[in-house]
Amino acid sequence: MLRAAGVGVGDEVVVPAFGNVEVAEAVALIGALPVFADIDPVSYCLDAAAVEASLTARTAAVVVVHRFGRPADMGRLHAMGQRHGLLVLEHGESEAPYDEIAQRRQRVAYLDAKLRGVRTPDGGDGHTYQQYVVRVPGNGRPDRDAFARAVRGRGIECRVPVKTPVHRLPGFRRCVSLPETERAADETLALPVEAALTKRDMQRIVSACNALGGLLQPAF
Repeated sequence: MLRAAGVGVGDEVVVPAFGNVEVAEAVALIGALPVFADIDPVSYCLDAAAVEASLTARTAAVVVVHRFGRPADMGRLHAMGQRHGLLVLEHGESEAPYDEIAQRRQRVAYLDAKLRGVRTPDGGDGHTYQQYVVRVPGNGRPDRDAFARAVRGRGIECRVPVKTPVHRLPGFRRCVSLPETERAADETLALPVEAALTKRDMQRIVSACNALGGLLQPAF
């Protein structure tokens, strides 16, 4: 779509560094330069003010990626694009059936009410919870990795949603300040909310997480 819109060699395209290396790769493939902007710490999607701060005379487009089932603030992003005459594209996620989303939200409501010691996600409008992503504050510093190992040791599947931001990957390394992206990459952890989980499964998740409380010694 970028190529069809006339974006190419010499142009810059603003993209997120929090996940989705494929987006940056697609920009590079047409000869344009991916420029990384910071995310909103609640939605994990591009922040409109951060995007605006990253614009140059060569900026031709912005690619917005919706994260974890929560949509980006497209109203602000489209308004910013209109002010600067930019193409604003959306990179979506595959949608689950309504019944599955409803069951996820039931499990999310249980976790939101029961979890302690981690920061639960802010649902917001239209969140489908493709992933239930919490923040592990740690012992005065991010301690997500130690927390994840301990939870897995109690038989609970969990995953780090973004292990390395794109601006730290070979071929895309940039000297750019992305504090919210860095913080999210260090602190976020996805816990299970699949529709197949039973009430007993949910209780085990809560029990395993609350036993740790998010307060572990720093991981070495």
